[in-house]
Amino acid sequence: MKLLLDQGIGRLTVVHLATAGILAEHVGDLGLDRASDTVILETARQMQAVVVTLDADFHQILAMTQALRPSVIRIRIEGLKSEEMAKLLSDVVAQTETELLDGAVISVTPLSIRARTLPIGG
Repeated sequence: MKLLLDQGIGRLTVVHLATAGILAEHVGDLGLDRASDTVILETARQMQAVVVTLDADFHQILAMTQALRPSVIRIRIEGLKSEEMAKLLSDVVAQTETELLDGAVISVTPLSIRARTLPIGG
């Protein structure tokens, strides 16, 4: 599974994820640091990657379009350093791998990890 990290996620997270055996790319490294959320979603779909974001807009776009892909992980925890983010993402991917491969939106808070299968209602 490959992750596509949105702009709000630190670029060094890619390095820490690689250490954990998770393939990831950052939108900034792909020249998408100013791209719209729709462009990022389409890029992830083409790459067969899961979007990782701090932004609720991705879930809203998927709901409005009734899309089945790509999966999106929304982190709702502020202030995580790159190494902490990588550890969290490693845990989230391990716990929700089946859902992510099938098409899902994942919401991560300090207390829970919730998964909803795509498509989601608007």
